[in-house]
Amino acid sequence: MLVIQRTKEEAKNKIVIGDPKKPIGTITITSVKRGRVRVACDFPKDVEVNRGEIAALRASQKDAGAA
Repeated sequence: MLVIQRTKEEAKNKIVIGDPKKPIGTITITSVKRGRVRVACDFPKDVEVNRGEIAALRASQKDAGAA
């Protein structure tokens, strides 16, 4: 797991996923207010991006369907 710490000024900088010359996608912290963080994910449509709880739900549904 990679953990990145950013200052408020650095927060708008993008996190590049994959080869920097041809990235798979990017993640940007768009705002930090009152203890809440807004994150923008920019990936191709064929790459699924889900919150952890949604990914876990989908995984459990696939497991239930396979049984």
